[in-house]
Amino acid sequence: MPCMTTDDVLAEVGPRLRRIRKEREVTLAALSETTGISVSTLSRLESGLRKPSLELLLPIAQAHQVPLDELVGAPPVGDPRVRAKPMERYGRTFWPLTRQPGGLQAFKVVEPKRKLDPEPRTHEGYEWLYVLAGKLRLVLGEHDVVLAPGEAAEFDTRVPHWFGSTGEGPVEFLSLFGPQGERMHVRARPRSKE
Repeated sequence: MPCMTTDDVLAEVGPRLRRIRKEREVTLAALSETTGISVSTLSRLESGLRKPSLELLLPIAQAHQVPLDELVGAPPVGDPRVRAKPMERYGRTFWPLTRQPGGLQAFKVVEPKRKLDPEPRTHEGYEWLYVLAGKLRLVLGEHDVVLAPGEAAEFDTRVPHWFGSTGEGPVEFLSLFGPQGERMHVRARPRSKE
């Protein structure tokens, strides 16, 4: 479906105004009385001889008790919710939180309670981990650390790394991975001057 231009949208407003008014069985004179807009202006709006403006459309929308979007034929806003289907990999459950392939990828990950021997590996990219619940063990180069809820780690994945459950219980965390080495930018409030 081709993208509509502003002129295309405006051209459809007049016929839409006429259709809505006729569906409600309202005359131009009655609408004029309700809105305070002259009959000739309303007629020119409906015929497309006058460009619609907010000053004209708002009182008409109120008179017909319809949202302004309905008068101008605004496209519906897409559902912003991400409806991810979980997938199982390496004994973990992953929920993808990004829709587009490539670039920075976000996942919610649940690792079951299990004790595994770390097998560090390397690959291109950059990873950021944030623990939601449980404890996450991270082996990164010479470091072997445990992250608690609310803690985060970021690292270049070319450094040998491994992460998983500590074996004490399951762990739930967010993973942001940039295959091209994209880094996570976290904004923090500046420190207050004391």
